[in-house]
Amino acid sequence: MNDYVSIFEPTAPLREQDRARVSGLSSLKGKVVGFIDNAKPNFSHLADDIGELLVTRYGVAAVVKHRKRAASMPASVEVMRDLKEKCDLVITGSGD
Repeated sequence: MNDYVSIFEPTAPLREQDRARVSGLSSLKGKVVGFIDNAKPNFSHLADDIGELLVTRYGVAAVVKHRKRAASMPASVEVMRDLKEKCDLVITGSGD
């Protein structure tokens, strides 16, 4: 029997040129925040509560929500296009 264990990391290393350079937002005031609901139970409730908090406490101008058909499926091209056009920030989530 061997005295060692081999562990394999199945992800490819991230190359520096693969990273998108995005500067952070200085404030949420007046921004539009998007949510991608992954269709798991209860995430819609969490997104509703966070959205309300962002509007009332941080001055977010609007919240845009999209729900995927299933957690295992990617968001559609139309959803991604809509979020890109309307939102300054997008939050994706998981809930159970």
